[in-house]
Amino acid sequence: MEPHGTSAIVALALRVILGVWFAITGIIKIFFVGLDRFTADVANYRLVTAPWDAVAAYTVPWFEVLAGACLMAGVLRRGAILMIGGLVAVFAVAVGSAWARGLDISCGCFGGGEPMNYWGKAAELSAYAVVLGWLWWTETRRGGFDGPAATPPAA
Repeated sequence: MEPHGTSAIVALALRVILGVWFAITGIIKIFFVGLDRFTADVANYRLVTAPWDAVAAYTVPWFEVLAGACLMAGVLRRGAILMIGGLVAVFAVAVGSAWARGLDISCGCFGGGEPMNYWGKAAELSAYAVVLGWLWWTETRRGGFDGPAATPPAA
């Protein structure tokens, strides 16, 4: 069943907002914060050691930009939703691990040194999960890969 009316408008708005947000956060990490600083932020989570902290720091922002651009443009929507969902899930594990270990670190999202508000970050990550889940649901209602709903074969 093809989403229509209000559902389609809300899905479009959420895709654009989420796409812009992730594209901007990736661009900030790459061009304004700097990937060397982001590497240090990734290392602060103490989940991976060098050189894997740099591998993560040098690739994650590009995935954010790519997935955000796809959501904004309306192409490869399911792939973009899955990519952002994967990034959010990994980040949620990293935040949860840091929180459980009592680390007093910044999230690393914008290069600031202010300690993370774990409850606020948990609420933000929960909101991403709800929005991504709803977007996934609307996309799967469409059927096919970013195309119109498939009609069942005649019996």
